[in-house]
Amino acid sequence: MEIITNNLDLWGEALRGTMVLFIGGGILALVLGFIVGAMRVSPIPAARAVGTVYVNWIRNTPLTLVMFFFAFCLPILLRERIDAILLATLALGVYTATYVAETLRSGINTVPLGQAEAARALGLTFGQVMTLVVLPQATRSVIPPMMSVFIALLKNTTVAAGFSVLNLGSVRSNLSERGENQLVTLLWVMVIFVALVLLLAWLQRAMERRWKVAR
Repeated sequence: MEIITNNLDLWGEALRGTMVLFIGGGILALVLGFIVGAMRVSPIPAARAVGTVYVNWIRNTPLTLVMFFFAFCLPILLRERIDAILLATLALGVYTATYVAETLRSGINTVPLGQAEAARALGLTFGQVMTLVVLPQATRSVIPPMMSVFIALLKNTTVAAGFSVLNLGSVRSNLSERGENQLVTLLWVMVIFVALVLLLAWLQRAMERRWKVAR
């Protein structure tokens, strides 16, 4: 425990960096993923094409390259200095949004087509059909895979360690400069990640129970 108690400041900053990346990237991924997912099932061919290109392009690009673009290329294109943790959060959000979109699309496809057609026959717009008829039913089926996406996002935050962002992925190198045992540091990092993943798993079960009762 001394490796933690003697370096509480560094551990606190590293955990804070990881949570900022996870929460910020998760919110961006949900918003952008919802938009892209809606485009993927849109009746408008142009919208479907844009959504398909975005998903296939970003999802098939390694996260490291996406992070590299945001960390080095974007500041050059914008010609201004941007905080590293903000750039890493944007990269994680843009990358994870593709998986969120595909998860939502899979859930939407589980809803019988006749329900959407009946809603449109009543005069509902595409947005109303999605928000009032399709998504409430699709949500039940997407909770487990969506939580898997966010668990992957949590672990992907460590990639930002290679781009000068202090988080749990970079705490080992910082503590090694203080003379701490690197193996013990890695073991504690593993314990923290396992605890965070178990917390997400508990949240998933709680949400599933709530939706099951609601049904």
